[in-house]
Amino acid sequence: MDTSAPVRILTVCTGNICRSPVAERLLQAGLDQAVPGGFEVASAGTRAMVGEPMQPISADIVRTFGGSPDHFAARQLTPNILRGVDLVLTMTSGHRGEVLQLDASLLKRTFTIREFARMLDVLDQRAADGVAEAGAAVVPSTADAHDGASPLAANAAYWRGLPARAAGVRHLSLPADSSENDIVDPYRRDPGVYRQMEDQLAPAIVSILRHARLNAPSAEAAAGPGS
Repeated sequence: MDTSAPVRILTVCTGNICRSPVAERLLQAGLDQAVPGGFEVASAGTRAMVGEPMQPISADIVRTFGGSPDHFAARQLTPNILRGVDLVLTMTSGHRGEVLQLDASLLKRTFTIREFARMLDVLDQRAADGVAEAGAAVVPSTADAHDGASPLAANAAYWRGLPARAAGVRHLSLPADSSENDIVDPYRRDPGVYRQMEDQLAPAIVSILRHARLNAPSAEAAAGPGS
């Protein structure tokens, strides 16, 4: 594997026209700012409306938060699309199960987007409090990249080890109700449900982007001492 290859993230919902496209485009826009060239974000649907653009209200949400809905076409989730993905973020627990039916090897790299965001919030808070994480010594932070590693390679190493670190604090991020792991499906429903979707999805995206910014590699750190 090319250690400097972009981290590949896949977002998944049902039709791939409402929820996962919003997550895809907003994550891509924010991650491009945090680590230019460091991430490739795509999406797919478990019962996709193949070839369809994202729904108009979803497109408006993307524009509102600074992303672009242009040139989007829904795709059906397949084993081939899952091959080589570093992180899968689903909109519901049910979608997570469907991903794992297609590729069980992704068990430790597949989360609902809301649960993953809560785990990153825990990691960020513990880092701010100076609490060492289990496995931190073997999962290099981007600020402590291997000597001579490029910033993109440092970023890739960090994010490819992140799912294991996140899972390690799952017990500290459990919701009061399991429904809080899911993003509501607004398809063919009134605009108020789209606002509910936005209210559930936006904080999760913000948490993921915050974590990316906090752990973004610098060229100086990645170059190592004596460079």
